[in-house]
Amino acid sequence: MTRMGLYCSRCSMQIPFRYQDMKCVCGGTLLVHYDLESVAKTMTKEALWHRSSSMWRYKELLPVSDPDCVVSLGEGWTPLLRMSNWEQKLQLSELWIKREEQNPTGSFKSRGFSVAVSLLKESKVTKAAVPSNGNAASALAAYASRAGIASFVFIPLDCPSLIVEECPLYGASTCLVDGFIHDAAAIIEAGKKDQGWVNVGTLKEPGRVEGKKTMGIELAEQLGWTFPDVIIYPTGGGSGIIGMWKAYLELKALGWIQCDMPKFVCVQEEGCQPIVEGLRSRRNGADRNALPSVQAGITSSPTGMRVPNPPDLDLILSIVEQSGGTAIAVSKQQIAEAGQTLGAQGISSSPEGSATWAGLLTLCDSGWLSPSDSVVLFNTSHAMKYAASGVPDSLPIIKNYEEYLRLRNA
Repeated sequence: MTRMGLYCSRCSMQIPFRYQDMKCVCGGTLLVHYDLESVAKTMTKEALWHRSSSMWRYKELLPVSDPDCVVSLGEGWTPLLRMSNWEQKLQLSELWIKREEQNPTGSFKSRGFSVAVSLLKESKVTKAAVPSNGNAASALAAYASRAGIASFVFIPLDCPSLIVEECPLYGASTCLVDGFIHDAAAIIEAGKKDQGWVNVGTLKEPGRVEGKKTMGIELAEQLGWTFPDVIIYPTGGGSGIIGMWKAYLELKALGWIQCDMPKFVCVQEEGCQPIVEGLRSRRNGADRNALPSVQAGITSSPTGMRVPNPPDLDLILSIVEQSGGTAIAVSKQQIAEAGQTLGAQGISSSPEGSATWAGLLTLCDSGWLSPSDSVVLFNTSHAMKYAASGVPDSLPIIKNYEEYLRLRNA
């Protein structure tokens, strides 16, 4: 497995590979850079025919040097389902749903944490922590336990209780936070030195983006080594968008695909739509450094889309703009109706996945999508993770790191 180093997504500076601290001195996000000439020697389309049906079939484009450190539960190679009846109804050339809910932990987060935890193991980390709206927490918990690493997860109090219950089931030390995901992140940052945690939050380390990018490589392979015209994706922190864009640049650099890049559409829920607002501000001429952060007035549901301050909003907006895509916000009612529509097609879709269907209908109604378009939606998790239940009484509820310390020392 070949790993060359890191490069800055903003200023293009290259530095040696490191496991943590993914911010360049210019403020840009550091991403993994590969020697593609070396990759091409062993990773060929023909070689893939004989490899396992998991995301690790693309091992040369993943940043784990020691094969013995790979932590896998069988993630990746999820079904790509064609929606032929709806192609006719919506007058689209092709319509597909990528069924990420069939990953080992029930969501696309399995991909990112398989790589992230493999890197933790490779670097001999013993404790990892993550702030999460739910699915990232349960994925870290599962993969960390598989690797023998202690996991600590901090989840907003109102997040889906069944997802919350998964975390201690997988062995994670679990705390509920009276606040949002950025409040959970602040607790980890305050305590990471004292507690010895490595923060594996979005864009805090290199693995999660690299794992998520396999969605893009896999999709291209399933479509016969081509890109769809449009990818509609539910977006919170944005690592999936960043990863797939990066994957497609790598595939083009390898010479595997010659067609145009797909247009990326970020879907968010009304009440927390920083990408939608950021794109609108950019189109109105706002400076990238003047983009507002969102800390108050959040009314959207507790899902993976509820990320008020994406770690690199500027990078997400740049990708959307470069691709010719857009960002839209849909309502709770639209999401609920979309979930019922997908359920009637035999697809268990999370609110995030349902939001992509709602976004699809909005884009068709507005004329943004054309009859010649091939479109892929991502269903990132299954519906039952969001079924109503009760918050376990045994889990502590905290507001900040000081309260965490008092609980742990009691």
